Amino acid sequence: MREPINRDTRLALDLALTIRHDGNGGVADDLTDPADLTAWVRAHPEALPDTAPDRADDHREGLPAGTAPQPADGGAAGFTADAAQLTAVRELRAAVRALFARAVRPGEPSAADAARLMPLPEAVRHLNEMAARTPSVPVLDWPEGAAPVLRHQPVGPGDDLTAALAHAVIAFLASPDRDRLRACHAPRCVRYFLKDHPRQEWCKPSCGNRARVARHHQRHKAPA
Repeated sequence: MREPINRDTRLALDLALTIRHDGNGGVADDLTDPADLTAWVRAHPEALPDTAPDRADDHREGLPAGTAPQPADGGAAGFTADAAQLTAVRELRAAVRALFARAVRPGEPSAADAARLMPLPEAVRHLNEMAARTPSVPVLDWPEGAAPVLRHQPVGPGDDLTAALAHAVIAFLASPDRDRLRACHAPRCVRYFLKDHPRQEWCKPSCGNRARVARHHQRHKAPA
């Protein structure tokens, strides 16, 4: 039975999964230009916290690189990324994948990262710096007929997108879900995934099929 994945875990995973196999033996990057990031955020509206009415006209000068004004409606549908935000999110993703590689130990990291991981202390420092771009406070949401939910509400101007993603990653890595994180080592896969059951080895059935075929071929390969 597939276990549910909460908002923070899904955002953290989906950000990492913008690095993927390209289908031809290489690695593809889904965030290569601002248009890519714009499309990704619009497909993940929870990545961009709504702008509270009393913050809509906040003075935004003096913010760190990677900060851009957000749409007045505060929604992802009106979001358009710029080059600075793309750079900031890509740098955050590099830290995230380094931390994922640490989380799956003693297993091996994703093949996409094995030779180019950001040093762990640098990854931790960078993640925390990104999270600090928008200070937040914990807020309880408890809709009628639903379970209570903790969310973090920004308390001042800042880089909503990068900070929100960093907050989600921190929440995931500090949660029990982290223990389910694995790197898929099937041929031609570079994904991270959460195990749904103790015996799961691959991120999806097609990866399992490729791995079994590869193992069969290796066992029956004629000696050179």
